[in-house]
Amino acid sequence: MYIIAKLTKKRILETVLNNKSLIVITGPTASGKTSLSLKLAKKLNCDIISADSRQFYREMNIGTAKPTKKELDAVNHHFINNISIFDDYDVGMYKKEVEAFLENYFKNNNHIIITGGTGLYIEALIEGLNEFPDVEKDIIKNLEKIYSDKGIEALQDKLKKIDPDYFSKVDKNNHHRLIRAISVFEQSGIPYSAFLKKDKNKIKYKSINILLELPRKELYDRINTRVDEMILNGLEKEAKELFPHRNLKALNTVGYKELFKYFEGEITLEEAISLIKRNTRRYAKRQMTWFNNRGTWSKFSPFDFEGILAFVNKSLKPEVA
Repeated sequence: MYIIAKLTKKRILETVLNNKSLIVITGPTASGKTSLSLKLAKKLNCDIISADSRQFYREMNIGTAKPTKKELDAVNHHFINNISIFDDYDVGMYKKEVEAFLENYFKNNNHIIITGGTGLYIEALIEGLNEFPDVEKDIIKNLEKIYSDKGIEALQDKLKKIDPDYFSKVDKNNHHRLIRAISVFEQSGIPYSAFLKKDKNKIKYKSINILLELPRKELYDRINTRVDEMILNGLEKEAKELFPHRNLKALNTVGYKELFKYFEGEITLEEAISLIKRNTRRYAKRQMTWFNNRGTWSKFSPFDFEGILAFVNKSLKPEVA
């Protein structure tokens, strides 16, 4: 009888957790995620979590296309303006903080919207993350000095020797990823690739995954228009205020780094604006490649609100264990 009772309690818990849902709305930049999420949140009476890694930063507003104050006041938003550009923050910290928030939120609510276009952060919530050891800052600083003094080839040679498996797959020109992999090995003595082979710590709630799509020309036109609006709304002034801190990792961001070149006299303002548009279009293309190659998505036009609402309502129907 005790075993049966224990199994029944476990079954009930699984049913409760299965009926707590993450409504994930993603897509390329300028595809209408914010407006759709707001409309859906009002209809479903739920909160919104941002999964846009640049909207976390308090100092970056216009260039990150944050929701307006009116939009933020209309629906409870979380993980927007939660950190500073001077803070150390990564996807692992984000996942832990979101999980802690959801633990409390789901005591009184059954669903929440997660919206944004940062694929790695969305994947962390849906699929989980590989567990890695914490790395001492001195190890990272030493590797950054090697990169600064000897160039990326020194990092490539180092990683190739200690972890040829990961070296064969990694973007060899991305020094951040090379440093990350080497630092994990130097901290633990275990190759980075070995950690990748372990099971991910998946989140315990079901997710309803929606990918917004637009014809390429329409998306690119929206991007160009939005950049023009950002300039009119004061992006140049915002970037100027952040210019003294331009070497921070958070500010290596489309919309800011191009204007920094303008402030340094390398290009004209017109060239900077043109580069922002081009780089944003390229970023959107990379986003779509990411989402099309990873995960399972139900694809919709951002203008098909009724279709999305019907799909979400159907998906939210309780599952019986």
